[in-house]
Amino acid sequence: MRAMSIASKTYEPVAAQRVAFLGLGVMGAPMAAHLARAGHAVCVYNRTTAKAEAWVREHGGTHAATPAAAAAGADFVLACVGNDDDLRAVVLGPQGAFAGMKPGAVFVDHTTASAAVARELHGQAAAAGLAFVDAPVSGGQAGAENGVLTVMCGGDADAFEAMRPVAMAYARAVTRVGASGAGQLAKMVNQTCIAGLVQGLSEAIAFGERAGLDMKLVLEVIGKGAAQSWQLDNRGKTMVEDRFDFGFAVDWMRKDLGLVLDEARRNGARLPVTALVDQFYADVQRLGGGRWDTSSLVRRLK
Repeated sequence: MRAMSIASKTYEPVAAQRVAFLGLGVMGAPMAAHLARAGHAVCVYNRTTAKAEAWVREHGGTHAATPAAAAAGADFVLACVGNDDDLRAVVLGPQGAFAGMKPGAVFVDHTTASAAVARELHGQAAAAGLAFVDAPVSGGQAGAENGVLTVMCGGDADAFEAMRPVAMAYARAVTRVGASGAGQLAKMVNQTCIAGLVQGLSEAIAFGERAGLDMKLVLEVIGKGAAQSWQLDNRGKTMVEDRFDFGFAVDWMRKDLGLVLDEARRNGARLPVTALVDQFYADVQRLGGGRWDTSSLVRRLK
């Protein structure tokens, strides 16, 4: 695992906890690193053991061969994996985290997954005397490395209040938005907003360039008015420069939008723009851009 760029951060004073972290991808690895820097005793697990060993060499702590072993004795078990099936794989079964957790421990799921799997695992945790909080994050790899993620939580209020001080090690905001599954639903709202914003910004840039405008200058000007957004401020310049080798990958966005559209089919919401942008991202994948940043939507228009 490459050395990570973990920004310095002032951590809130909080009692040191025994923490397990499952999943050391581009989000999980820096999140776990902030936990270690904040003074928690961190045991990590990763499907590829070499990544866990490299993380320990860089950040200290320990690693375990299974989720159950990592979770043994932990006050909090946190996970950030790929999808519903990956989540079940690290949670359930004789080697899963639930099998190793002590009574009263809290499982915090930072995976962007379905609301259905959150409710399913919340119920299984309760039956086992454990707590479960669905807590997807927004802010991307840079937010994880800088420790400024936004965390949207669903679950029981007591479990949320217990986990919040721990999660603040890598977040700037940790908010409970409702009962089990509500965190995942809030993340779906977040991704729906982003999809429309990025498509609008892509069209604006393509239009302005065809009109012969200096789009870096134009974006600077309109960024001081009502068109301002995080996407414009952080992705506008790189979109004009045709740079996309960073950030939140198109493949991940399509996975997230698939969750949104599945949920919309269940609850009857009409999402015509989101469905269209999802297909635009499919076009980007066909261009070979599955790992490009989501702002690469503009490539379709150039």
